Amino acid sequence: MTTQQSPRADRATVARILRPHGRRGEVAAEILTDFPERLTRLKSVELWNEKTATAKRIAIRKCWLSHSRGGQAIFHFENSGSISDAEKLVGLEVQISLAERLPLPNATYYVTDLIGCEVCEKNGTAVGLVRDVQFTGEGAAKNPILVVDSARGELLIPLAQEICESVDVKAHRIEVVLPEGLRDLN
Repeated sequence: MTTQQSPRADRATVARILRPHGRRGEVAAEILTDFPERLTRLKSVELWNEKTATAKRIAIRKCWLSHSRGGQAIFHFENSGSISDAEKLVGLEVQISLAERLPLPNATYYVTDLIGCEVCEKNGTAVGLVRDVQFTGEGAAKNPILVVDSARGELLIPLAQEICESVDVKAHRIEVVLPEGLRDLN
């Protein structure tokens, strides 16, 4: 799973700019993708400003990964040549089009594709809509949990094959077999 949902349905956020880095206009960004090495191969991206709801296409001079501070991407964008230029970029989201995402192996999904899916039981009973996906565990043991808005409130459903028997992201539908008592836990 990868990427965060963008406020724009045609884009995926892959990083968020945190602070200036160095003196030549570079910025350090929080990595929001499971494929960080791909960031170093991007030629251009859109920078999304949530406050003004505007996006700007910008070329990337260079990007590299830094292992300091838990791992960050360092971007040097075109027309950013000073600390003051870099400061203007803080808070912006680095986005790519959904078409630019890497293909995933079978039975794995992008978070952006799961959000908004209708969840229903095998018998057709509606459960709710996926609002978010949370992860528990570390490293390869990350366990995705669907955060579903249901008529009874928030429902947390593990994204496990035994529970989510059918996931059709094109139809925006997830068919589940809820274990007994799961509704009462949340």
